[in-house]
Amino acid sequence: MTYLKQAASAVALLATMTAPAFAEFTLSDRYTDADGDLIADIPADAADQIDPSTLIFAYTPVEDPAVYAEVWAGFLDHMSEVTGKKVQFFPVQSNAAQIEAMRAGRLHVAGFNTGSNPLAVACGGLRPFAMMAAADGSFGYEMEIISYPGSGIEKIEDIKGNKLAFTSETSNSGFKAPSAILKADFNMEAGRDFEPVFSGKHDNSILGVANKDYPAAAIANSVRARMVEREVVTDDQLTTLYTSQTFPTTGYGVAHNLTPELQAKVKEAFFSFDWEGSALEEEFGKSGEAQFIEISFKKDWEVIRKIDDANGVVYNCQ
Repeated sequence: MTYLKQAASAVALLATMTAPAFAEFTLSDRYTDADGDLIADIPADAADQIDPSTLIFAYTPVEDPAVYAEVWAGFLDHMSEVTGKKVQFFPVQSNAAQIEAMRAGRLHVAGFNTGSNPLAVACGGLRPFAMMAAADGSFGYEMEIISYPGSGIEKIEDIKGNKLAFTSETSNSGFKAPSAILKADFNMEAGRDFEPVFSGKHDNSILGVANKDYPAAAIANSVRARMVEREVVTDDQLTTLYTSQTFPTTGYGVAHNLTPELQAKVKEAFFSFDWEGSALEEEFGKSGEAQFIEISFKKDWEVIRKIDDANGVVYNCQ
């Protein structure tokens, strides 16, 4: 049964929940991967490389993009100083729109959420290189399935016959991981055992449960932690039914066809940024992050690619 479909212009993700053997991760035929690192190579021909006067940056829409324009402002000023370019914040409204923007050449630097990273790499030409981490280098978040006190849902099995809120089909913690875990560990499937509904974003799901609009939801606990710190919700409004293993968080990268020199400058901007006293520290410190660290898509996103395989996800880069 096909029940996962999301498209934005030329980019489409199709998932069928009839997963067989693990499939090899492959890039769109628009890209090459001569070194086998699973990400698009920088074009060898300089004529195929771009050096824009203004860099467009977008942060994954896990919450209202308007919240993050100010949060990222200081960092983008720093990137402008390091690269010598103007840098503009692009408030994307969906993962699919963000991927399509990079694929179409309208987005140059971005943070893609955990679940959409493989799609952005395969179809959008993203070259991820950084992730937020704690001061000690530890990183990641957990998927939680939450409810509210008095909902009548005390354990995962109680979700049967009820609604379960997901965020979007490209979200790891908001859809992919809970779908795989519910099927593998609890023999529960959307449409058969519970009614899936989609809120669009993690903050919508968390607020929906806190306000008793949804009886249960699958969310990223890093978003929950920041919302509690901002006093948008309180812990006593929510109960936790399930906590997953730790997953990598948002991966930051560049469009594959930026010049090698510009890509190096963008990376320098990430790793030279001083978090102390910054808006990034104020916001992301609420979920324990304090620096950018280098990542490997091939290694660090292996568990996410396996979850996609378990869900039978097939990337159609049309």
